[in-house]
Amino acid sequence: MANAWPPVAEADPTPVGRTLSVEEWLTLDEDEPGEWVDGELVGEEMPDATHELVVSWLIRAVGAWLGPEGFVFGSAIKLLTAETRGRKPDLAILLPGSKAPPRKGPWREPPDILVEVVTPTPRDERRDRVEKMAEYARFGVRFYWLVDPALSAFEMFELTPERNYQKLVGVTEGVIEKVPGCEGLSISVDALWRELARLTD
Repeated sequence: MANAWPPVAEADPTPVGRTLSVEEWLTLDEDEPGEWVDGELVGEEMPDATHELVVSWLIRAVGAWLGPEGFVFGSAIKLLTAETRGRKPDLAILLPGSKAPPRKGPWREPPDILVEVVTPTPRDERRDRVEKMAEYARFGVRFYWLVDPALSAFEMFELTPERNYQKLVGVTEGVIEKVPGCEGLSISVDALWRELARLTD
């Protein structure tokens, strides 16, 4: 008997909303989506070409500045931000002089910079601008960057002693000549938007 086509998809063994222990979340396959919030698996944004191009562009820009010092990682990194919370930020950056991350397993200490690329849906915008911002601040992440391609906005925040974020940079064009905490690094927002403009509608 010929196989049916298209093949029937198997049931997702880790559906969104399922209660997971931290060990279960950490041992999910690398390609298994979802973040861990209050002991439950929650959906994460579904990246499109715009999202991934921003991430890859920033990895190249920041990586070139870091050279052999520091680290920049993409969204496969799992970060335990609290006893019942685990996130997968779009970028995690460790500046020169910071402690190197573990070769395997989750990060349990805050990196210097976390970056989220905002997806233009109300749920995703709330997650990045409200939920994760508060969570990363409590965790102790010194700098938080938000890139919003739909609004052509690039924002940079710094942690205050009260564990809140203060906006230091908010631009829609030009060049960020002095990136907070990153002496010698400049980011051409115009060049990033030009890169995104290469994509077709």
